[in-house]
Amino acid sequence: MINVSVWYPNGVGVRFDMDYYVNSHIPMVRKLLEPALRKAVIEQPLSAVSPGPEPAFVAGCQLHFDSVEAFQAAFEPHAAAIQDDIANYTNTTPVIQINELK
Repeated sequence: MINVSVWYPNGVGVRFDMDYYVNSHIPMVRKLLEPALRKAVIEQPLSAVSPGPEPAFVAGCQLHFDSVEAFQAAFEPHAAAIQDDIANYTNTTPVIQINELK
């Protein structure tokens, strides 16, 4: 099983609409990537590790698939629609990493 981690960096002037992300973007992603998408977990950072500094990211999402190939086959036909929707909820560029779950 693999995890596609999508993290949205924090910074000065960063805008992130969590309501839109939770209620519009992720449901769209779930629908487009079915049945290959096994699980989607949204993360909203509460704080940095130590008191004081802001969290490094404003939001994150973990998308689980059986394999890299399953992710690619599901994502590629819908990449433009998913990526075009990003501007509706944030002005920061997501950082994406594919991880193997052990």
